[in-house]
Amino acid sequence: MEDGEWLLVRRPLENDSWEPSSIETEASKALKVRFNGPAKHWTDAIPIGNGRIGAMVWGGIASETINLNEDTLWTGIPGNYSNPDVPKALSEVRKLVDDGQYAEATIEGVKLLGGLSEVYQLLGDIRLEFDASHAAYSEETYQRELDLDTATTKVKYSVGGVEFVREHFASNPDQVIVTRVSGSKLGSLFFTVSLDSKLQHRLHVNGKNQIIMEGSCPDKRISPKVNENENLEGIQFSAVLDLQISNGVGAIHVSDDSTLKVEGSDWAVMLLVVSSSFDGPFTKPVDSKRDPTLESLATLNAIRKFSYADLYARHLDDYQNLFHRVLLHLSKSSKSLMENKSSEMTKLVSCATELGLEGMDTQTISTADRIKSFQANEDPSLVELLFQYGRYLLISCSRPGTQVANLQGIWNKDIEPAWDGAPHLNINLQMNYWPSLPCNLEECQEPLFDYMSFLSVNGSKTAQVNYEASGWVVHHMSDIWAKTSAQKGVAVWALWPMGGAWLCTHLWEHYAYTMDKDFLQNKAYPLLKGCASFLLDWLIEGPGGYLETNPSTSPEHDFIAPDGRTASVSYSSTMDMSIIREVFSAIVSAAEVLHKTEDDLIERVRKAQQRLNPTKVARDGSIMEWAQDFEDPDVHHRHLSHLFGLFPGHTITPESTPELCKAAASTLHKRGEDGPGWSTTWKTALWARLHNSEHSYRMVKHLFTLVDPDHEISFQGGLYSNLFAAHPPFQIDANFGFSAAVAEMLVQSTMNDLYLLPALPRDKWTNGRVKGLKVRGGLTVNICWNNGDLHEVGLWSKNQNSIKRLHYRGITVPAKMSSGIIYTLDKQLKCLKEESLLEAGFL
Repeated sequence: MEDGEWLLVRRPLENDSWEPSSIETEASKALKVRFNGPAKHWTDAIPIGNGRIGAMVWGGIASETINLNEDTLWTGIPGNYSNPDVPKALSEVRKLVDDGQYAEATIEGVKLLGGLSEVYQLLGDIRLEFDASHAAYSEETYQRELDLDTATTKVKYSVGGVEFVREHFASNPDQVIVTRVSGSKLGSLFFTVSLDSKLQHRLHVNGKNQIIMEGSCPDKRISPKVNENENLEGIQFSAVLDLQISNGVGAIHVSDDSTLKVEGSDWAVMLLVVSSSFDGPFTKPVDSKRDPTLESLATLNAIRKFSYADLYARHLDDYQNLFHRVLLHLSKSSKSLMENKSSEMTKLVSCATELGLEGMDTQTISTADRIKSFQANEDPSLVELLFQYGRYLLISCSRPGTQVANLQGIWNKDIEPAWDGAPHLNINLQMNYWPSLPCNLEECQEPLFDYMSFLSVNGSKTAQVNYEASGWVVHHMSDIWAKTSAQKGVAVWALWPMGGAWLCTHLWEHYAYTMDKDFLQNKAYPLLKGCASFLLDWLIEGPGGYLETNPSTSPEHDFIAPDGRTASVSYSSTMDMSIIREVFSAIVSAAEVLHKTEDDLIERVRKAQQRLNPTKVARDGSIMEWAQDFEDPDVHHRHLSHLFGLFPGHTITPESTPELCKAAASTLHKRGEDGPGWSTTWKTALWARLHNSEHSYRMVKHLFTLVDPDHEISFQGGLYSNLFAAHPPFQIDANFGFSAAVAEMLVQSTMNDLYLLPALPRDKWTNGRVKGLKVRGGLTVNICWNNGDLHEVGLWSKNQNSIKRLHYRGITVPAKMSSGIIYTLDKQLKCLKEESLLEAGFL
């Protein structure tokens, strides 16, 4: 795009080096989330973020609100996550389980629980108040959109023939949120800008053009009383807003030492920087040496030399280097291109008519209306948009050096958010990072590994004191202080010491996709070793020569015990065994790569692997969720924990365990299609692993239901107008799960096998192409298909030779691929050509 004298040119990316041979395809539609009016609810606002700082843009006219978040603003201080009374209680619970008194064990299990986690907070708001004339804006001129291609939000409308434009983006390289306001008529801008917060805070104007807001988070889980008794024990923060206006035109005035007033300018640029006193999970805020205000001012000084065009160009280069790695284009028409265009246009116009939008340009129909019409038109371009939106959100809320993406990413409007806005380790945190590897965003997963390192420190104390075990352990819920003890509550969801073990499966997956041996040796293996040590100590002798976990739950799900009472605590749940099996397999594989197979720990793991309770089939043909075939009081339960071995695990596969796959399909039918958003996307991926395109697509379609924030129904899923996924309320995990599940429908892999289009809904996405997906073994995959059949595939690795078995619709071909070479294969998996990445300029 052009901006003044600038011409912004995108840097070339790897997937630019491959194009399929001549094939007729539709032009891709713009990746934009559109709105035809200001936000009425928070879930109508547009999210932007740079990994650390987030904002929600409402797009108001006379009054605009931009909600602000910063990922280190939490209640609390470092805690003690051990309890010396737990070992005695553990012995009592284990005895009750051994005696078959599961209801009593469930009650007594509360004694194993710890305290509450801390709570994610908001930062505050930027408020813009425009002159009264803006209330008379021309409604038909209003546009609000998020452009995923540029990670930029734009609000545009006209008042009396003057067009006003606001542009917002969050820059990672410069750690700033940038807002530019302009009018098409010279000297037409008149507005005030201020900051506010629900947290304790104080405001003052610095000089003539800066507002400084300094505040603090509560040091414990309490509802703060704003500006009463400054809380200096909790995390301190500072936000600085810097305002610049057009040179020589207009003026800035200070009002009440807290508000800036712009009069008669052509344009205005606002820079918002934020810092906090958080200095890691082991440092009390009162002991922090960080000065948030000085850090914020230093950030501003560092970027003062950049113009708006400079800041935008630097933001764009950084963001597009990640976002442009993957391209997805889907089309359901198998007819000629012109017929396809005509058909799609007719359906869009038809849907617009049904929605009362006749006469409107179909390219400006709001995303909310597109969601409403999806059940009728099944528009593949909306699937593309949601897939890429998940990648956009991950780039925007998780970058190297930031905190881990929490239950809402980084976006939050409440002092007391749902479920504390905390990382939940029994599905949600893991799902947040499912797309990072297949969707070519490996850097975005780095905060997860940093977080795991912190958890391993606190978790080793919890393991030693609470369970008299070596290694480290984490339960189902944590916070910024790396809480590792079980959450205060009830056993059905809190008594679950497998959170750290599930996270550890991400370590091996990261190596499998990147083949980064340094990562495996220096980061992954020490964490895997500590996790495996705990699991070996946690496993105890059970009947029949098996090792068992006791106590054990299947996350958040009760069963009916043989005595007819409801319980949740028993032994060796299928999920426990599946996770342990994955972790043991991972550390053995890692030891082989690192030549550590003779270690005593690895020998112990190998012996234990042979004694793990196997996955079993229940009387009704489904996968057993618990070690015994207990009655299930809620067969449509949202969790699918007993299918972990199918996805994201690898112990249930169509090739190696066909009977278990049959039972897994039965389990999915039994669970049904309804559920919260994250459950829907997990089911999508599970059906994809079974190579069942019909049911996988049914779950894709199921998610496209517009949620009315005024009439939410818990556990029903769906999408809000801004494409945030709903539990309800908003949980971001389903957005990430969707991107990962679509990738799983298009390509699957092991270290030895590569499956092309394994769950492609051929009648729904008849034509298409995907570029830049990653698979295990360090390969990049580009696929093009036509009329439901593979057309061509491009494969390459930058620095890893690879031997794979390639699979497509019954065809299996062994392939030996050298690093630095692009291989193009046809639908029979025959090599059409080879070319060098070096010659293409990508090495």
